[in-house]
Amino acid sequence: MSAKQLRGAHEPSWTEVTLGAVLSVALGIVLGALLLALRPVNTVKELPKEADRVPGAVYYVEGSHDSGKARQAAAKRKQFAGGATVAANEDEINSLVPAAAAPAPAAKPKTAEKAKAGDKEAPAASAPSGDLISPGAPNFRIRDGVVQIGVPVTINLFGLIEQKVMVVARGGFVKKGDGFAFDPDTLYLGSCPVQRLPFAAGFVAKKVLGSIPIPEDIAAAWPKLADVKAEGNTLTLAMP
Repeated sequence: MSAKQLRGAHEPSWTEVTLGAVLSVALGIVLGALLLALRPVNTVKELPKEADRVPGAVYYVEGSHDSGKARQAAAKRKQFAGGATVAANEDEINSLVPAAAAPAPAAKPKTAEKAKAGDKEAPAASAPSGDLISPGAPNFRIRDGVVQIGVPVTINLFGLIEQKVMVVARGGFVKKGDGFAFDPDTLYLGSCPVQRLPFAAGFVAKKVLGSIPIPEDIAAAWPKLADVKAEGNTLTLAMP
């Protein structure tokens, strides 16, 4: 067989070349998104001016949770559960939304031999949850008619890398089906804008925003809402 025939027999087809290029691009997107997701956001007390912002940096301002400004939270909760329209500020919302449930403690490992009398039992090490994303307690902020939800999460990559970052979603409430749901315009996992990655956005929204615990009485009254609107620094829950 000639050298020309040997080269032709081993040359990749256009299909293989195209597939290789597509896989390379996809791998680059995944690795780039992962690196951005592992990069923490810049937590600040107030947003810096445009001229002072670092290019590519993501800034996060935590919502207020001043108990002094949330004194009417319990009364408004009772009114809402009873079917009345209420307007709540971020301090009141943050005081009413409980923290995410902590993962169950790991079971103590069974040993083949019984511990000797008088020996102290070593404390069992807590096992990682094994979840790719483990959310913590949410924080709400309302400014200029925009609702921001910030949730600290732990990213666990097969036990090899563990990084704590923020999931930050900004948007408003829209009518979906028979009720209202939060619809983020922007959704960041760490410094990664996952709203640009449709499949990732759906996963993060369901895993993190969908895990926010809602008190039973509020959850029971929520389907009765006629409208949910953020105006200025308050969220109005309008009943029929």
